[in-house]
Amino acid sequence: MDMELNDKRRQMIIDFVNEPEYKPMKLKELAFILQVDNEDRGVLRKILTELVEEGKLEVDSKGRYMKIEAGVVEGIFIGNARGFGFVEIEGEKDDIFIPENAVNGAMHNDTVLVKINKEARSGKRREGVIKKVIARGMSEVVGTFMKSGNFGFVKSDISKFNKDIYIPSEKTLNAVDGHKVVVKLHSYGEEDKNPEGEIIEILGHANDPGVDIISIVRALGIPDEYPKGVMKQVEGVPNFVDTDKYSDRLDLRDVMMVTIDGEDAKDLDDAIHLKRTEKGYELGVHIADVSEYVTEGSPLDKEAFKRGTSVYLVDRVIPMLPHALSNGICSLNQGVDRLALSCIMQIDEKGKVYDHKIAETIVNIDRRMTYTAVNAIITDHDQDTIAEYYEFVPMFELMKEVSELLRDRRMKRGSIDFDFPESKILLDEKGVPYEIKPYERNAATKLIEDFMLMANETIAENYYWLELPFVYRTHESPDSEKIKSLSTMIANFGYFIKVSQEEIHPKEFQKLLGKIEGTPEEALISRLTLRSMKQAKYTTDCSGHFGLAAKYYCHFTSPIRRYPDLQIHRIIKEQLHGKLNDKRIAHYEKILNDVAMNSSKNERRADEAEREVDKLKKVQYMTMHIGEVFEGSVSGMTSWGMYVELPNTVEGMVSINSLIDDYYYYDEENYKLIGKDTKKEYILGQSVKVKVDNADMETRTIDFVIVEED
Repeated sequence: MDMELNDKRRQMIIDFVNEPEYKPMKLKELAFILQVDNEDRGVLRKILTELVEEGKLEVDSKGRYMKIEAGVVEGIFIGNARGFGFVEIEGEKDDIFIPENAVNGAMHNDTVLVKINKEARSGKRREGVIKKVIARGMSEVVGTFMKSGNFGFVKSDISKFNKDIYIPSEKTLNAVDGHKVVVKLHSYGEEDKNPEGEIIEILGHANDPGVDIISIVRALGIPDEYPKGVMKQVEGVPNFVDTDKYSDRLDLRDVMMVTIDGEDAKDLDDAIHLKRTEKGYELGVHIADVSEYVTEGSPLDKEAFKRGTSVYLVDRVIPMLPHALSNGICSLNQGVDRLALSCIMQIDEKGKVYDHKIAETIVNIDRRMTYTAVNAIITDHDQDTIAEYYEFVPMFELMKEVSELLRDRRMKRGSIDFDFPESKILLDEKGVPYEIKPYERNAATKLIEDFMLMANETIAENYYWLELPFVYRTHESPDSEKIKSLSTMIANFGYFIKVSQEEIHPKEFQKLLGKIEGTPEEALISRLTLRSMKQAKYTTDCSGHFGLAAKYYCHFTSPIRRYPDLQIHRIIKEQLHGKLNDKRIAHYEKILNDVAMNSSKNERRADEAEREVDKLKKVQYMTMHIGEVFEGSVSGMTSWGMYVELPNTVEGMVSINSLIDDYYYYDEENYKLIGKDTKKEYILGQSVKVKVDNADMETRTIDFVIVEED
């Protein structure tokens, strides 16, 4: 039976079984009704088996085939170390809670069918039960090997994969206790039986420098090596620009321009030029033309799509593109000719872009600047730094002026600017953290943000009105339930936000952040506000960006490290050359949804790697401070205790069981822990003294106990 006939029969079976009057039937009955002769009965059995495996049909204990019951949907199971889990449904804002007794053998990342048993009540999640595992999500697991008699077992580094993996003695690859290993799973276990597998790679001992981080990278499935085909293509990439070949490009090599990045940055993908004009200013944002070297469908392109983004960790960068491109021909290094895609904007005295030009260009960077040096000039007015860069100082001062104009205009429309510090973790040569401190943005980092945002908005609006297939960066409005929860929390501090018809304008968040600026609770409320918002993502629809209060937004400015930027560069260049015919438009309409979804997924994976590595290093740092006392503030409340954050950004848990001066209960409505007899309260933002009681590298958790004041 050919494939087309097979597909028709599949659909015919699905349609027949899903008819309202259909009664469950065995194979023999189905074959009779569908008029399938004996010769084709084997094919029918094969199709039915496939449909059951795919979750499109069910088969009962008597071998009768039936439709999937109502209320059953497909999703991805997200496990939890405590045994329960959640199912994420594509296109739905809320996931489904799965109690431990309803997991039914599902494991982290599995594709499952879930029956929704309880619809969501106010403030609660929907609940369900796993009906079937359609496909396993993890074929390999990274973890720590432990020997036990004549066999071994591996404890997964991902706590969401909460079962130890049995390793027969002949499958251990001679691993020893404490080795970090990669396990290939052969079985996923049953209720009374653990999963089983074999060790296929030993990453090193858990105590070896760098092994802890590479284990996280591998556990999350982040590629850290390039295939041979990719490196073969890299060999053919030039290490200089043959300008004769690009004589049709706009030549901007005589225009003064600079890059401004961190001291350690090597992938310099954006440069700036700025000058005053009769009507205001000309701002040029020049972006490395990566698409000239990473062509669609090539091994480099396929690998970049697979990675989606560069991953920035405390001790390393895992680049989307090999170093020969990201640090070489695609990096806008000082003093060399480079290809760029430029957005040159004309800005009036009020900070409005009234005209712009997008062009393929050739650039030559006059100076590679750092945020530190530029900030020393425009904020600190450091005379030595001013003397060193004297010829660029007028442009930097003008940059500050235009940056403030753009930022002020953005703030007036309601853009939200979260300005709490990130963690800066410093490691020694063995990868051990010796200092953790807040990393604050300065005026130089902010002005680059302002210029990049403006270019991204300008490009997005341009291509929205051209009505061409495109990839946008979108950010939906927060859910009303989360806003209500935030309102309750901030009311404890005397703040409120205005919500109309269950919707909130970003300006309300902006006003709140303005009110808390400089207060002790600023960092806490900023984080609570951020957590109440949805996650930004890539889409093919231009539905706006809530956080920026922008109607049009995309990511154009970092094609070295983000795949969506690289993708839209190709569209822009084809449009500039008049090559976007109906065939190419249809091509992009076909592929861009996958590009957006894959890029969003890989961005979340990179964020998780960064969080997990930071968490690991913070725990490692605190193992050296067991018994020490610190002052912190209450940053979170739960029924099992409260989180306390230290000034260096380290966060730990004070268990409710460790509060021994009274029996404390959780006032969920007001986010407080209250002593039953003493009426003593612990509230969000409260300053407390804590002692480091434990720091567990395995669970990546830190335990504090309250130190009572004398």
